[in-house]
Amino acid sequence: MIIPRVPVQHRRLLPDRRLSGPTPWIIAILMMLTLLAAAAGVGLARAANGIGDAIAGRVTVQIVTANPVTRAEQASALRRAAAAQPYVRAARTVEQEELRATLGQWFGSEANGAGGDDPVLQSLPLPALVDIDFVGSERDAPLRQLRALVAAEAPGARIIPHAEWLGPVAQLIRSLAWIAGALVLLMTLASAAVVIMTARAALATHFPTIEMLHLIGATDRQITRLFQRRIAIDTAYGIALGTVVAAALLLLVSWQWSGVTAGLAATASLGAWGWALLLALPLLAIALAALTARQTLLAALKKIL
Repeated sequence: MIIPRVPVQHRRLLPDRRLSGPTPWIIAILMMLTLLAAAAGVGLARAANGIGDAIAGRVTVQIVTANPVTRAEQASALRRAAAAQPYVRAARTVEQEELRATLGQWFGSEANGAGGDDPVLQSLPLPALVDIDFVGSERDAPLRQLRALVAAEAPGARIIPHAEWLGPVAQLIRSLAWIAGALVLLMTLASAAVVIMTARAALATHFPTIEMLHLIGATDRQITRLFQRRIAIDTAYGIALGTVVAAALLLLVSWQWSGVTAGLAATASLGAWGWALLLALPLLAIALAALTARQTLLAALKKIL
């Protein structure tokens, strides 16, 4: 059992004060940081996977012909030709208004960055863009066929695979997710170290009580259950406190994050499995603390005898 049953008369041998020592507070801080790091790791991992799935088979064809009429005709012809190919899942021409709206955010244009009446944006010779999504995960063979198609429909156009410029971003996010996972592991080890030190300090503090229990015939396992119960309860209080604080922070961040509907940040979320993992971590932490305390107490009591 995580918290062993001990007769009431035996519990009186140890003080029964909640949150009285430093252990519950230290465990609460470590639990809060563990949950926040785990949430960050899950969110970053999901964001990296989302970016990877989005860019795996997508390319953009950039048509830079000087004549705007020819540029539009080539873009339209390329879109129709690409959509008819068996290796293409979807082909879309990016509207000029969409390009100006994106550029307007950087030029400081009015009307929420639309830039519809901005003379600077209207005077810019914007290229024609065609977004193409390949079928399946294979990219090399479709890319070779697409190059031949582009050379026939829009000579001089550039093919820009999204993986070339967004791939490093996804790799960076994935590395940050691994770092968050390493922090979870380190804080778990730190929590176990706190439990070990607490168990040893409890034995040293109550050494006369232990000697008395040995004299009246108590076994190491009976004494271990007594101290394990006290340490497990203190640890459970600390874990519960840290979980409540972490849950409040995560709910606040989730509420603010719900307003993000575009960009890379929109792909970072916990999901059902992420929330399930966060709910399981406190229970696993309590079980780990009880097991660590039990093994530490048994080993220390053997040395005493």
